[in-house]
Amino acid sequence: MKDYFINKVLATTVVGSYPVVTRGGLRSIFDPLHSAVEIAVADQINAGIDIISDGQVRGDMIGAFSGKLPGIRGQEVIGKVQPASAPITVRDTKYALLKAPKVKGIITGPTTLAHGLHISTPMYRNKEELAVDLAAALVPEAQALETAGITLLQIDEPILSTGIADLSTAKQAIDMLTKSLRVPVCMHVCGNLGNVIDEILKFNVHVFDFEFSNNPANLDLLSRRDLLGRMIGYGCVDSSTDTVESVAGIRQRIQRGVEIFGPRTMLIDPDCGMRMRTRGAAFAKLKNMCEAAKEVRLAL
Repeated sequence: MKDYFINKVLATTVVGSYPVVTRGGLRSIFDPLHSAVEIAVADQINAGIDIISDGQVRGDMIGAFSGKLPGIRGQEVIGKVQPASAPITVRDTKYALLKAPKVKGIITGPTTLAHGLHISTPMYRNKEELAVDLAAALVPEAQALETAGITLLQIDEPILSTGIADLSTAKQAIDMLTKSLRVPVCMHVCGNLGNVIDEILKFNVHVFDFEFSNNPANLDLLSRRDLLGRMIGYGCVDSSTDTVESVAGIRQRIQRGVEIFGPRTMLIDPDCGMRMRTRGAAFAKLKNMCEAAKEVRLAL
């Protein structure tokens, strides 16, 4: 399974989002954010990322999806949630695929979406019922990304580390997505995993993407658990600050991960998305991360 989507030790990737940087030009009249996609994709490639994203520049992780799903108006759920009338992220993902051989598709997880919305209809009694319908509504999007040619689908579920969400329902919702696909699935959960790790590891995904730079305690948690052949998206760069870590510092973090997980189990990435960082900081962080991964790879 590990070589199914990437046949490279300590391959690098991103969690997804990149700073939104726009420029003028005729095309910007019709699509103001296309230049931001171009810049995000080019920067990732120039930094040396092996599995890039489209940059997720078209909105926050809730609004980018909820704004396209019938049954939702703004942040309010006003009726039964239905699939979007057209793919939401596929156009930008196809652009990334024109520029790079390996691209991850990214969707916001149904449980995180449910907790980012307000229920204003008797159609749903609670967030759990809403999450299940959101999962069903996202299946066509996931399948369209697979058809477009993505290497990996990432489902972002940051809410799962908070203790707020019902993890049983969250697992059911993720299962609805993974069972509809052939492409491997990664689930990103940021934050401290201390209270949820055993339940999270029961989810049926191929890659668990966690943060270890800003939450080093997660490394100890995972060191005492069996991944059952799954891979780890190893967050080794702090996404919460513009301070750029040195290559040597990132290398030490990666080496610690190699000691625990082994190099063939790891995908190297930042802790989380880079949307709130400056372009200069985001690029430097990715470039140093790629150089650190290369140095560890060569030393193996």
